Amino acid sequence: MRIRDLYDRPVPTISFEFFPPKNDAAEAALFADTVPGLKSLNPAFISVTYGAGGSTRNTTTRIVQRLRDQCGIESMPHLTCVGSTQEMLGNFLDEILKLGFENVLALRGDPPKDQTTFQAVAGGFSYATDLIRFTRSRSKICIGAACYPEGHVETRFKHQDWDIAAQKVDAGAEFLITQMFYDWSDFLDMEDYLRNKKNVKVPIVPGILPFLNAAQIKRFTSLCGSKLPTPIRARIENYTDDESVRQLGVEVCTEICAKLMNRVAGFHFYCLNRVQSSAEVLRNLGLAT
Repeated sequence: MRIRDLYDRPVPTISFEFFPPKNDAAEAALFADTVPGLKSLNPAFISVTYGAGGSTRNTTTRIVQRLRDQCGIESMPHLTCVGSTQEMLGNFLDEILKLGFENVLALRGDPPKDQTTFQAVAGGFSYATDLIRFTRSRSKICIGAACYPEGHVETRFKHQDWDIAAQKVDAGAEFLITQMFYDWSDFLDMEDYLRNKKNVKVPIVPGILPFLNAAQIKRFTSLCGSKLPTPIRARIENYTDDESVRQLGVEVCTEICAKLMNRVAGFHFYCLNRVQSSAEVLRNLGLAT
């Protein structure tokens, strides 16, 4: 099933993203608790991240296989440039194609924790656009890519980064999923630019991250260059317990989705291997029971 086709449905296409578990116990818990909980929300697909330098490549492959074959959920592996040569990337693509996967999310990826800036390995790629072009040259697999409503943290001007998003589509990306954002007007500005100035026709899907605690969302927004609007930050600062912050995350993300629901093809939830907050947002929107 090609994910691009799922976005043509008359109802919002809901999907989730989680990271591969770090050990057998975490994987058992993921499939005992998280996956059944997400499946009850009727997702169109689940995407699974791919660690730097292929550090979780085998786990990613195993998880997407289990999601599809054992749980009956359409799944999509990520593929990143970090620490990978063209040969390594080609081998991974060959592997997932052999397993019958029809979709991949092609990303540059974040620098490893011991690096402050992205460094392409010899024989690798420096940019997601090159990875997308390489992937398209090897197969007809459906390719998704990332875009950034506020601009990538390493890009000086957001319009420059929006131009890069259009280049990804020209290179072969068939849908775009955004970085998290907490001001819905940023999404609308980017969407208007891509649609009207760059003639981008592919689905542009909001990435939604219901934050869980104050330290976490401050760290995430700092790393990716997203902003916390002043009113939201002030409310977070006023809370002394994680549960109040989590409930605020649900409230904020519900409002964002409600503002955008009539103009986007779906929502992609960065669920952080949890179910509760995403489920509450979807129930608030009338998209889950």
